[in-house]
Amino acid sequence: MPDTQPSRENDAPQQPETAAQRRARRAQFLRDLMEARALRDRVQPRRARAARMRQQMRMRTFRW
Repeated sequence: MPDTQPSRENDAPQQPETAAQRRARRAQFLRDLMEARALRDRVQPRRARAARMRQQMRMRTFRW
């Protein structure tokens, strides 16, 4: 499968990315991450439930 993103070495002579480009790239990354987590939760429900329980326990014991 060919890489659709240009490699970082080829980006060097161009202008540095703008804040808007960085935010768009970060938003895409976060969307992909959430999609991957949702897929993992669907295929491993027991592990997902255990992870949710651990997260809830961390939040309960966190001191403000």
